[in-house]
Amino acid sequence: MKKLILATSISMFSLTGWAADLPENLNWQTNWDAPKIGSPDAKRGGVLRSHLSSFPQTLRTVGPDSNSGLRSYFLDEMPSLVKRHPDTLEWIPDLANEWAYGDDHKTIYFKLNPEATWSDGEPVTADDFVFMMQFYRSKDIVAPWYNDYYTNTIGGVEKIDQHTIAISTAIEKSDEDLMYTLGSLVPRPAHFYANPRKDENQDGIADDFVRRYNFKATPTLGPYELARVQKGRSVTFEHVDDWWGYTNPYYQHRYNVDKIRLRVIRDNDIAMKHFEKGNLDVFDLLLPDVWHDKTQSEPYKKGYITKFWGHNEVPVGAGGLWMNTAMPLLDDINVRKGIIYATDFDGMIENITRGDYSRKPHAMGHGHGEYDNDGATPPPFDPEKAISYFEKAGFDQVGPDGIRVNDKGERLSFAITYGYQHHTPRIAYLKEQAKKAGLDFTIHLVDGSSAFKYILEKKHQLAFLNMGTSETPAYWEYFHSDNANKKQTNNHTNYSSPALDKLIMAYKTEFDMAKKYQLSHQIRAKISEASVIVPGYMVPYVRQGFWRYVQIPDNAMTKRTEKMVTSGRVMGFGTFWIDEEMKDATEEAMDEDKAFEPVTIIDDRYKL
Repeated sequence: MKKLILATSISMFSLTGWAADLPENLNWQTNWDAPKIGSPDAKRGGVLRSHLSSFPQTLRTVGPDSNSGLRSYFLDEMPSLVKRHPDTLEWIPDLANEWAYGDDHKTIYFKLNPEATWSDGEPVTADDFVFMMQFYRSKDIVAPWYNDYYTNTIGGVEKIDQHTIAISTAIEKSDEDLMYTLGSLVPRPAHFYANPRKDENQDGIADDFVRRYNFKATPTLGPYELARVQKGRSVTFEHVDDWWGYTNPYYQHRYNVDKIRLRVIRDNDIAMKHFEKGNLDVFDLLLPDVWHDKTQSEPYKKGYITKFWGHNEVPVGAGGLWMNTAMPLLDDINVRKGIIYATDFDGMIENITRGDYSRKPHAMGHGHGEYDNDGATPPPFDPEKAISYFEKAGFDQVGPDGIRVNDKGERLSFAITYGYQHHTPRIAYLKEQAKKAGLDFTIHLVDGSSAFKYILEKKHQLAFLNMGTSETPAYWEYFHSDNANKKQTNNHTNYSSPALDKLIMAYKTEFDMAKKYQLSHQIRAKISEASVIVPGYMVPYVRQGFWRYVQIPDNAMTKRTEKMVTSGRVMGFGTFWIDEEMKDATEEAMDEDKAFEPVTIIDDRYKL
């Protein structure tokens, strides 16, 4: 149950002058009563060995090329002011121990955990949140989304004292929307970026920020700091000494290993061989052919490796096949509609992913509650319908190779850009099926993070890509005119329209939640009408293998678990640990060719 604490009026000093008095009778709230996340059985110590499929282009979390690679380790999974409990979905303390809503529907007051420190030992203070605003509003970070969000969504930060802040949105919001917007904020270390130079702007950010911090590790708030980088080969994280997070009960018995070592292994099959030899401790078994066909070898049969399949209820982001409307022919809506009906995602799911995956109901994702409960269904594969649209676009002739052409002799052919070799059979299936409508898909594989860079540079024709999301769907970054035909933005389709702009801005500023949900439905309808993304697939589960000495709690899955054990993109909730005695016993059994009982754990409590 949430505890309420009354506060009296206090006047404190702000970085920008005398702050307004704290409102009288604020209802300070906290919540220490939700179920704890870690297991008291967990043991500290050990090194977890995993891998990356490509080396990141940068260690920055903002600016060019930052939206990939190791970003989750540096930013996405950092402590924020508050967090949602992964099962109850209540707000629980994180960086802030207490919070109180202002009566203006714009402001939340937060009391920071006075024990919170950066990994270099410097305390976390209100100044870091004030600097956060300067940082994200600076043009020198070359991050238009952040510039916009921290100018037009986040209204300001006011320092009350060293550990008390008031943060406001630019517009009124409901309490839930307000907490979602403000509670998720993560500060920036003001002391780290402080470097007075003549060529620095008044905002305090170096004008060469992108180059200066390209491979410079920033102090972290999280349990692991970057300890070693071997460019192109590996990165190693080490546990922060005396991590402040353990003063928060929700972090106890979590993040138990001393080190996390990530090797770059570009080929998934080679990575799996390393895993089965014991050179890696964990490996994703998400791919259907891997789970169903490639886990029948000795390490699994002899019980050395545990197989885990857990279902979740994690919101799914936008994605599928994105069409770049700035490219020739793709500016024609009839061509785009034809592509939609000529793309057989349903067949791909059934035949290539063994029916394990599910089709996204809408291109903008799924699982956002009332935001996307509009009854949307994905368009079916229909070659005849596709042909009718292609003919409307002037592709009314069929060449000798079965691909449609127009009277200019242009072939109906587009390249699909994607980033992972294991996606090739999926693209190949789409390619073969598209031929039934006289459409040619060519395969354009670009390595890992380079593929996303290629797409951000807007060089693609079609992009096979899924984006992440939060519990509230984002539209501005994907479809507002401000981001169209510009590099390094997430408007991967380069599509925009005045009508869509108007809806998106109304959505961003709407206070009434019922109206906001309705605006979301209207935006989704407009995006469907534009026919710029073929809705793809979603994977509402976790599937991993890990050596038996990597232990997890009983009933370890939560509604929001995306990884059970650290592996690649995200750290999960860090509830796993390494049992060194069991590791020694496993290695001894392997030497003596002894077996254990095979273990497969399936947790379907949250299966959709």
